[in-house]
Amino acid sequence: MRARLSLLASGERCELREVLLRDKPSEMLDASPKGTVPVLVQHDGTVIDESLDIMLWALRRNDPAGWLRPSQGTLDESLALVSECDGDFKSQLDRYKYPGRGAAPSDASDGATHRDRAVPFIHRLEHRLASSGHSAGQAPAHLAGTKASLADAALMPFIRQFAAVDPTWFALQPWPRLRAWLERWADSALLMQAMHRYPRWSAGTTGDDFPPR
Repeated sequence: MRARLSLLASGERCELREVLLRDKPSEMLDASPKGTVPVLVQHDGTVIDESLDIMLWALRRNDPAGWLRPSQGTLDESLALVSECDGDFKSQLDRYKYPGRGAAPSDASDGATHRDRAVPFIHRLEHRLASSGHSAGQAPAHLAGTKASLADAALMPFIRQFAAVDPTWFALQPWPRLRAWLERWADSALLMQAMHRYPRWSAGTTGDDFPPR
């Protein structure tokens, strides 16, 4: 989702090949043996197989919305926030979504334990949104100021996953700004485009245009 959002925001075009991770095509594994998505193969054969790196590649080529120029703080500070999300928060999120998966019996715990370990990070996001909040004449708050930036697009897919595990519980938490931020993204044309479902790609065929023409 991150990669798609950045391609949409930058206007960069690609051939999209939708795959099933339980049945990874050999072409994908030849390009990136680690077997995760997304994988971007450039015309010269250079491979980028980390979502954040794809975001930076696309936006450094073209960034009309200024996602790499946050209105509050620096790009390095935004990247540090993304790194925090991709580290411990993402680890706790995975265990919250799939409690016990891959854990040794001595380390097994229910999902709520990992949910609660992720909560401090969510609290900090609520505080960031409050500190960049809006008053009369200002745009709605985002994670790095009064306009959307890399930080918002990079974190939103994971916060969205976190909220979706137990929507009733999430709705009761003291995070009104975060919920409003998430709802704005959920209603955005950009996310709707990014979430469009494509048919599975078959070897020997051409993938889909992305964004669609």
